[in-house]
Amino acid sequence: MFLFRYGPPRWTEYVLRNWAGQRLVIAVPYIWLLIFFLVPFLIVLKISFAEFSPLGRPPYEPVFRWLEEGALQIKLLTSSYSYLLNEPLYVSSWLYSVKVAFFSTVFCLMLGYPMAYAIARSSPTYRNVLLMLIILPFWTSFLLRVYAWMGLLKNDGVINNMLMGVGLISEPLAMMNTSFAVYIGIVYSYLPFMILPLFTNLEKHDLTLLEAAQDLGAGPVRSFLRITLPLSYPGIVAGSLLVFIPAVGEYVIPSLLGRSDQLMIARLLSDEFFLNRDWPKASAVAIAMLLLLVVPIMVFQRFQNKELQAAKK
Repeated sequence: MFLFRYGPPRWTEYVLRNWAGQRLVIAVPYIWLLIFFLVPFLIVLKISFAEFSPLGRPPYEPVFRWLEEGALQIKLLTSSYSYLLNEPLYVSSWLYSVKVAFFSTVFCLMLGYPMAYAIARSSPTYRNVLLMLIILPFWTSFLLRVYAWMGLLKNDGVINNMLMGVGLISEPLAMMNTSFAVYIGIVYSYLPFMILPLFTNLEKHDLTLLEAAQDLGAGPVRSFLRITLPLSYPGIVAGSLLVFIPAVGEYVIPSLLGRSDQLMIARLLSDEFFLNRDWPKASAVAIAMLLLLVVPIMVFQRFQNKELQAAKK
């Protein structure tokens, strides 16, 4: 019988015991965020204030420049941002993107809440199976799932052939390249992101509260509206953010299922980068999109902080 025992490497012991080493370990995630998130953001921000180059690509004229007399010159051009506000195409794209994301979030909530509630109240055996069915679509490519919907919604697709086969319609329904198809694709793709946070929240509810409400004469509907629904607000907010934020910047689904004359902001961003080669304008679009999505995140964080403070009291 051979028994081998290996301890941690010497350098890890030194790092964990040394005060400076502990600070270094703690700083690793912050360094990661600095290099891969903050620095790229600053680069994009800098390009958004630059002047369009005929070459169609960086490097652009520097924003900060030291003059010969030692003064610091800061040159910030806001023409790209003013163009976004004055160009009707960008304004309509912003409004359309927010509208699609908002209604997609509402539809996901209407479908996801009953499903999450049913999963949370099911037995542990069925609960695991149902959760597996929710997660199962993630095992396949996102692009393949969108193409599958193209096969279902097109004029000679499965849905139209089935409806015409049973005699419900005499000619194919125009479902492809419509807003309806975009909503179907987004709701199908992001519905699990609504269900999982809601399930996590609903599973933790104390069922004795509902029993106490029933003992006091409250019916099922009133118990749900006064107890279950308020307790599930954190899950609703978390799921709504997980759906709304990526839906605003969705590119693949509107490009494949939507109309060519109804552009979402991600499509315009791609066109500015790769077709027009106008990097300052595209960077301004990216910064504006980021600022738009930061607002609901800050609202959610403030809501969470209030919930934590209320729980501590």
